[in-house]
Amino acid sequence: MPARAELRHPADSPQTLLALAREREPEMLLRLQRLVEIESPSNDKAAVDRAAEFVARWAAKIGGEVRQHRQKHFGDSLEIRFGTRRRGEAPLLLLGHLDTVWECGTLARMPWRLTKERICGPGVFDMKAGVVMALAALAIRRESGALATPVTLLLHGDEEIGSPASRQLTERIARQCRAVYVLEPAQGADGAYKTARKGVGVFRLDVDGVAAHSGLDPRRGRSAIVELAHQIDALGQAADPAREITINVGVIGGGTRSNVVAAHAWAEIDARVPRTRDQRHVERVLRGLRPRDKDCTLRLSGEWNRPPMERTPAAAALFRRAQVFASELGFALEEASVGGGSDGNFTSALGVPTLDGMGAVGAGAHAVDEHCLRRHLVPRMALVAAMLS
Repeated sequence: MPARAELRHPADSPQTLLALAREREPEMLLRLQRLVEIESPSNDKAAVDRAAEFVARWAAKIGGEVRQHRQKHFGDSLEIRFGTRRRGEAPLLLLGHLDTVWECGTLARMPWRLTKERICGPGVFDMKAGVVMALAALAIRRESGALATPVTLLLHGDEEIGSPASRQLTERIARQCRAVYVLEPAQGADGAYKTARKGVGVFRLDVDGVAAHSGLDPRRGRSAIVELAHQIDALGQAADPAREITINVGVIGGGTRSNVVAAHAWAEIDARVPRTRDQRHVERVLRGLRPRDKDCTLRLSGEWNRPPMERTPAAAALFRRAQVFASELGFALEEASVGGGSDGNFTSALGVPTLDGMGAVGAGAHAVDEHCLRRHLVPRMALVAAMLS
């Protein structure tokens, strides 16, 4: 049994927080329904901004100081501050996003649905439930007079497409914080917190060959498609499953007509690595590719979208603290290392202690069966509230 956590305020008691969270459940569900029904695909700035406006109004109502960071092409970011900031005191950062992978109109075939066991709807699991959990946790701590530490809630509108506009803002704010809690979905049916994530690289390989008529003059041609096939085979052999290094060619294309030797072909490559040093291995593989046919040329482009989030002693200490609170709330909490990336990769790479997967328990992220398990919503929100002590 984990040791009992030391708390600073009577309202910090996990059981008190759990009781307050239970009182909040009807309001949480109403807020969650409203947020899910404001569809917010990453590629629709106006839609994401409508979700941000809804969250900003709620945050202001519970005492948050809202600052809107305007973005030109993507949904705006919200920076919401809670608590009194004393000189030299670094805040906690709660991190999440409001954009989803679902296009507007998805509600027609995937409507909000609440049953005894499940909460369903586009974006409910990834990660609108986590946003609602964060705001509800802040509300109960503030109303109970137990928000003794400053907290910043940072929500973006472009996370699902790699955070192209918001990354610098995340890194700038995270550098000022003492720890980061990411409200992305928990891992698996048991709801493990995430203490490690793989780094993600997105690359493109272009192959140029020589076009020719496939019937009249085939020997004059140099097929870019054949050359690309050789390169794909080489990439497959360069992956290292034993070290959890994956190199996946996920999309390919090329050629113009079936009776033309292809002059051009291309492939999109997804690379994932668990450690920073593994990035160098993958880069050596990619930049070391050489054409088998000397009359073909290769061109590599792309970059690392997210650095690895490695398990650090500081992150492990945060997890042990959460594990203690979870035990006092009546459930067991495990940790996990996962292959997907989040904005927590950025903050961890800066050396800021980061704990991820603190949001909803469920399944079906980015899938038609996306859902949260209802029984976990209240205790998990109480755990987030406890971690704000």
